[in-house]
Amino acid sequence: MHLPEEGSLLRIFIGESDRYEHKPLYEWIVLQARDQGLAGATVLRGVMGFGANTRVIQTFKIERLSEDLPVVVEVVDTKERLEAFLELIDPHITAGLVTLEKAQIKIYKTNKQ
Repeated sequence: MHLPEEGSLLRIFIGESDRYEHKPLYEWIVLQARDQGLAGATVLRGVMGFGANTRVIQTFKIERLSEDLPVVVEVVDTKERLEAFLELIDPHITAGLVTLEKAQIKIYKTNKQ
């Protein structure tokens, strides 16, 4: 797959406990991104944060393991493909924040010959 230098980054901020079809929402989103043929996706687990639904700080501490840490799913591809992908996943995100920003793609290659 070839990506143009001017790409986009879709960032999806959700909670670790968010679910869709009995699986973590972040996992479902990544599987959908792969099925749609997008360039790549990564899930990042936050150690601290809060969001629109709760003003309570969720944090990872040994004394108190939070059950709903923040999770960020990042997906990179072209703006058009990411906007179409967002239309697919939007109905399944019941709480969270989504951003779409420009990204300069400098390297995107596979080690397959």
